Amino acid sequence: MGKYLNEAVLPETYDNYVFDLYGTLVDIHTDEGARGLWEKLALFFGYYNACYQPEELKERYDAFVSESEQALKKTLDDPRYAHESSPEIEITEVFKKLYEEKGVAADTELAVHTGQFFRVLSTEYVKTYPGTLKMLAHLKKIGKKVYLLSNAQRIFTAYEMNVLGISKYFDDILISSDFQTKKPDERFFHAVIDKHHLDVSRSLYVGNDSRCDVEGAKRVQMPVFYINSNISPKDDDGKEADYIVKDFSSWQYS
Repeated sequence: MGKYLNEAVLPETYDNYVFDLYGTLVDIHTDEGARGLWEKLALFFGYYNACYQPEELKERYDAFVSESEQALKKTLDDPRYAHESSPEIEITEVFKKLYEEKGVAADTELAVHTGQFFRVLSTEYVKTYPGTLKMLAHLKKIGKKVYLLSNAQRIFTAYEMNVLGISKYFDDILISSDFQTKKPDERFFHAVIDKHHLDVSRSLYVGNDSRCDVEGAKRVQMPVFYINSNISPKDDDGKEADYIVKDFSSWQYS
C-alpha cells in the first residue's frame, strides 16, 4: 500500500522523473463518435478523390485499426512477454490504407495531415493541468532529468505538446507509436531506461493509470507516483504505487 498524499507534491529525492502525459500532465477529451466527425472526414477524403460514405469510412477505419493491431501483435509475441504484449500501431499507415483502398496513392504528408484533421475533429479540448508548467520548470531548475513515456501517436502528441508549450521541459520524449508497443509492456519502459542508462532506484515514474503506469513501472522495479485524475480509469485506486494522490486537482511544488 502506497503513501497517501494530500497534494500533488513530488518528492525531490530522485534524480530522474519519467512522466505519463494524458491524465497526468495534460487534460484532454476526445470523442471519435462526435457529431459530424465522419461526415467532415469523408468530405476531406473526397477532396483527394477517395470517396467514402461517412458510415463506410468509420467501418473501414475501425477494421484497418483492428487488422493492424492483430498483425503487429503476432510480431511482438514472445514467451518472455506473453502476459503483456501491447501492440501500438502507427496510425498514419491506417490513413494511407484508407486512401489506397479507393485507388489513391497517398504520400506520408497527406496521411499525416488527414490524421491530424481527424484528431482536431475529435478533440473537445486539450490543456495542461493547473501547475503543470511550473512543476516541470521547477524540476529542471533544481537539476533533475525529466522524460516523457506516453502511450500515444506521434502525429497527434508531438504537435499538441508544442501548442501547449510543454516540450521544452523534457530531456527526451518517447511516444509508443515509435516503438510498436506501449505500457504496460516492460519493453517500452526499457526504451527510456536503457537509452539513458537510468538507475531505476533513483527514478520516479508518474502516471494516472494502475495498469499502464503502476503495474508497468513496478515490473521494471521503478518507484511510482500515482495520480487519480479526472481521466483515470473508473474505480482505479493506484494502491500498489509508492505515492498516491486521491483527489488530484493541480500540481504543487516545493
